[in-house]
Amino acid sequence: MKILMVLTSHEELGDTGEKTGFWLEELAAPYYAFKDAGADIVLASPNGGQPPLDPKSNEPDFQTDATHRFEADTEAVAALASTVKLADVVVSDFDAVFYPGGHGPLWDLVENSESIALIESAIRADKPVAAVCHAPGVLQHVKDNNGFPLVRNKRVTGFTNTEEEAVGLTNVVPFLVEDMLKEHGGSYSCGDDWQSYVVTDGLLVTGQNPASSEAAAQALLTLIASN
Repeated sequence: MKILMVLTSHEELGDTGEKTGFWLEELAAPYYAFKDAGADIVLASPNGGQPPLDPKSNEPDFQTDATHRFEADTEAVAALASTVKLADVVVSDFDAVFYPGGHGPLWDLVENSESIALIESAIRADKPVAAVCHAPGVLQHVKDNNGFPLVRNKRVTGFTNTEEEAVGLTNVVPFLVEDMLKEHGGSYSCGDDWQSYVVTDGLLVTGQNPASSEAAAQALLTLIASN
């Protein structure tokens, strides 16, 4: 079992002068769900190399057992420092694809042609795809086999408008994940803010927020096992 995890290379939080990137828990919790299930994991990003970490996700309030384990894991840290370039990824090498969130993906992965093609190729090849928190935003331009938005008529979730409002970035992000999923025909639902909530529809798994990372990874493993 081989799983590709796709991370952002974008570190500027709009025009705020602050930094963003990927959210540590959304990498660490799935990483160990996959590793402990015996998976071979490859990390990729648009630019390759070390992807930017959202500094807020490394603050004590957001640390978890998984983030502590990751930061103490020399093999994991080395893999993160040397992510492969997305352009060099061959989807047939993998059984599934997982997108951790953080605000970074809303700027680069959403518009990245390699990322769009990767997801479309994975779905065509009957390989499951998961995205958590802001990462469902990367589905904005992804089409199904008939040229319609991939999320159209699919049950999906993602970072809620109220969660975005709570972190004060409603007017900073390029778009709101919840609104985009609805506008593209997704059957959007969510749980309580900041609580784990995951939806699976066909080959697509989406998770609402950082707390959903572990459950989204487990849902992806379930799809791989049944595929």
